[in-house]
Amino acid sequence: MSQTEIKKDSSSADLQYEKMVNTSVSKLIAKLAVPTVISMLVTSIYNMADTFFVSQINTQASAAVGVVFPIMAIIQAFGFTLGMGSGSLVSIRLGQKRNSEANVIASTAFFSSIFFGIIVTLLGNLFNSQILSFVGASKTVLPYAKEYATYIFWGAPFICASFVMNNDLRSEGKAYLSMIALTFGGVLNIFLDPLFIYVIGLGISGAAIATLVSQFVSFSILLSFYLRKKTVIKISVKTVSVKNGTLWKIICTGIPSLARQGLASIASILLNTSAAVYGDAAIAAMSIATKILMFVASIMIGIGQGFSPVSGYNYGAKRFDRVKKAYFFMITSGSSIMLFFAVIIFIFARQIMHAFIDDNTAIDIGVIALRWQISFIPLHPLIVGTNMLMQSTRHIKSATFLSMNRQGVFFIPAILVLPKLLGLTGVEISQFVADVCSAIAAIPFAIAFFKKMNKMEKEAEFE
Repeated sequence: MSQTEIKKDSSSADLQYEKMVNTSVSKLIAKLAVPTVISMLVTSIYNMADTFFVSQINTQASAAVGVVFPIMAIIQAFGFTLGMGSGSLVSIRLGQKRNSEANVIASTAFFSSIFFGIIVTLLGNLFNSQILSFVGASKTVLPYAKEYATYIFWGAPFICASFVMNNDLRSEGKAYLSMIALTFGGVLNIFLDPLFIYVIGLGISGAAIATLVSQFVSFSILLSFYLRKKTVIKISVKTVSVKNGTLWKIICTGIPSLARQGLASIASILLNTSAAVYGDAAIAAMSIATKILMFVASIMIGIGQGFSPVSGYNYGAKRFDRVKKAYFFMITSGSSIMLFFAVIIFIFARQIMHAFIDDNTAIDIGVIALRWQISFIPLHPLIVGTNMLMQSTRHIKSATFLSMNRQGVFFIPAILVLPKLLGLTGVEISQFVADVCSAIAAIPFAIAFFKKMNKMEKEAEFE
């Protein structure tokens, strides 16, 4: 690299640093969150598009998408772990102006994600039937699930690597680049679904192929940003670190994401098996209700991911006052948005379910489940926000515990116990109960963090 290029990179990094530690936190979070929210919504929409178009085939096909969901959650868990782990470390390093170390972290995470994705592809295709039976596929659902899962497994390397590049882009404050890639891939998926499923006549396999193609396109666009030097961070095989425990630091920092996504997979398996007792219609209903809830929750995750680099940058720069302002802005704005969607979905729950599936039994089950789950979504920002606050500032143990609550510590006992006590109603309300407990559990962690940070702020004044 020439001296001119080095100076240019240094100048770009300095400008980005100044923006992240001096711009008003509300404007900064909004600027970072808007493209991230759009990205998350597009991702949720094309996930829902899969569910919508596949549900038009029959109830078993709709149930198959729900059965495959925990497998996708496992694939995403690898990507989230390396992506959130590297992203948190990168934002702190950039805040400390240790840019070369940020490059090492990003490169190590990227190539590791490719490797882990290939392992998932090989194992998934080798043990396809066994895995699908384990995650809750009935004999009538299994043929559809196998068709769908085969292509999803092939996409694992691209999905994992895209999560890493997405999070690293957001960590340096360039969420709009991530938005471009995800939006293009998502819109492409929505158009390809009906083309492959109905026009070409590939059925449920068409939905999976559409997802695979769109994931590869998003991956290619993301990679092009790094190759064309549109980023502060540089990815190169030459800067991959196999020493100094770099990968281990990334994994440890990303453990909360691994716990969250891993438990989400387990939770989905238990939900499928609990619902299966009441037939394929129950599996389909809970799958659709969960996808709708995830659509709304994705908005909050997008806001949280807009907050995360602001938190990491300013924590690294010892601008603790800005970390505090950013957190409370995220909570208040997120709660207002969640309340708006909660009211609409609660009122029109039946119409929304009917748009996805023409099965009265599934609709009845789905309406009850959807109304219970959406009623607590206004407090979801407390769960997501506190978890991301801990993870972005490297309070790994606290972040890991908080990330395990919603889909693990509280949900797993709920889904195991409540159906035995309340029957189908227990299946429908389990996520609501878990969400209430998770929000309550987050409060003492937030209080303890800010007490500690106030002390650090006072100590910094005397340095």
